[in-house]
Amino acid sequence: MDKASLSDIYHGYIDCLNAQDWQRLGQFVHEDAEHNGRPFGLSGYRAMLECDFDQIPDLRFNIALLVCDPPFVASRLDFHCSPRGDFLGLPVDGRRVAFSENVYYEFLDGKIVRVWSIVDKLAVERQLATL
Repeated sequence: MDKASLSDIYHGYIDCLNAQDWQRLGQFVHEDAEHNGRPFGLSGYRAMLECDFDQIPDLRFNIALLVCDPPFVASRLDFHCSPRGDFLGLPVDGRRVAFSENVYYEFLDGKIVRVWSIVDKLAVERQLATL
């Protein structure tokens, strides 16, 4: 798989997430997917995403930076959203916040098999302190 193909697949994956098109998720995520070292499988991965969208109804994944080095992708995703209740253990309670996620993916057979994700919790803490 070359860099351009991997980039196209990743953009399709982000489009799938933003459309909440869970029927297509298996086109992008491997049956044996892991997230931060936890074996989720495709069904667990989907459940995680559905929960995210339930807790953050206006969730939208925005690619700010994308680097492809097959079989890996590194991406910085930006978010501007209003999580319900607690988010990352913080009392956001529907207030609009902006933060980023640095996420790394490993692909196998054209699908995401491993994800390592770090969310910028400090950015949310700083915003809550000024709201």
